[in-house]
Amino acid sequence: MRFPLALTLKIAKHIVGHKIKRTPRFAMVLQLEPLHTCNLTCTGCGRIREYSTSLKDMVPLERCLEAAKECDAPMVSICGGEPLIYPKIEELVVGLRNQGRIIYICTNAMFMRKKMREYMAAHYDVSMEEKLGRLVSANLVTEKDAETIRKSDPAARAKVTIKPSKWMYWNVHVDGLEYTHDLIVEREGVFKECVEAIKMAKILDYQVATNTTVYRETESAELEEMFKYLSWLGVDGHTISPGYDYDAAKKDMVKRLGKDPKAFFLTRDLTRIKFKDIERWGQLFTIFGTPVYQEFLSGKRELTCTAWAIPTFNVRGWKAPCYLMTDGHYNGYQEMLTKVNWESYGVVNGVARDPRCENCMVHCGYDPSGALGTNYQSGDNWKNFRYNFGIKPKPFPQGDKVFAFNGQSVGKGHLAEAKAAVAGAFAAAPKSVFQRNGHHDHSGSDAGADTSQRDALLAKLGSNGTKSTTPTDGSTHGSES
Repeated sequence: MRFPLALTLKIAKHIVGHKIKRTPRFAMVLQLEPLHTCNLTCTGCGRIREYSTSLKDMVPLERCLEAAKECDAPMVSICGGEPLIYPKIEELVVGLRNQGRIIYICTNAMFMRKKMREYMAAHYDVSMEEKLGRLVSANLVTEKDAETIRKSDPAARAKVTIKPSKWMYWNVHVDGLEYTHDLIVEREGVFKECVEAIKMAKILDYQVATNTTVYRETESAELEEMFKYLSWLGVDGHTISPGYDYDAAKKDMVKRLGKDPKAFFLTRDLTRIKFKDIERWGQLFTIFGTPVYQEFLSGKRELTCTAWAIPTFNVRGWKAPCYLMTDGHYNGYQEMLTKVNWESYGVVNGVARDPRCENCMVHCGYDPSGALGTNYQSGDNWKNFRYNFGIKPKPFPQGDKVFAFNGQSVGKGHLAEAKAAVAGAFAAAPKSVFQRNGHHDHSGSDAGADTSQRDALLAKLGSNGTKSTTPTDGSTHGSES
């Protein structure tokens, strides 16, 4: 099967049950944001700006669990912010599992290995030694950490931890190969840590998924290479969605980075160009989401937004109308369903009901539409059934041949020019190893990244009396058409 049987049946039972009861609107996935604090400042993420006054606030554990019960979605995506910063993340995962939920922990992976070491320390016995040895051999765990795990004290053994489970996925944010991903998350070395965390998770028998947002500068060829590499690593599934210019993200890009959002986010037409191969990818790789949604992304059909099926709960309450747009927060889930005028949002037959929805084709609004039969066409049910219950694609056999580490690992990171300048070896801007479209490179550009690290290096260079010709505005690359 493409997806675990128990999970597939649970979701199918949930949908069928509500269809029989003729429930007009119901939740399929809860986007639970226990906090908005994050250790990264990803380009394209509006949480930094939208919740700037509440970045230190957290939803109490009990309220998180109440929200899950309130909307009764079979699946909970714990997001944020960076959820692994949440002090009660382990208790939250255990509590949601006790409710019978399927759990996705959406993480940038920077704290994943720490959490998995804590799991090993709490449950270590001789049966774990073989896996621990493999982790040490692969440099995923240090010898010192291995000894700490073996000799864990009573406090470490008593700690609540995140255990491997068929009901839980690490959902790792990966937006491309090394250069592209590190540029988007505005920090070098993050892609490398993502890969190492995924490798460790698979050795320890965790389920791992990835989530990818596609922006104007993301090339389709690179996405396919990324899927090959992740498949080869043993990743269990992938979520992919177009980057959408929602208000909070646009404001952050303009104020924090001084960039033009039009040069970064996708229009509907560009989304269809970027996703022209999505159906083929769905056959080659385990891509989550329905084939109906894939047809929508590739431009073969229209769908109507069903944002109410993936509600968001955070520090301010139930966020409406969707994960990305905010017109209000409500105290109760049913209150939100009742008071929001859902017919005033989305795009119908190519016409935006709200101008802010014009370019949106994001999974949180349209993926559930494919599962719920919105805009149903003959054969859709069989298409979805065959996709979900069909044979799972095998790991890509030559994924190790993908040039995944094409950024800082080979001296081509987005800070490479500044580092070279400080070292006194500044020359012509180096090209990215991954040559986009055979002619497109990253030289002299930062695609909206936080340039503070590079600017500091260039300032140091300037103080030594050397003039640099490197552009410091961080301007976004030219767009693909």
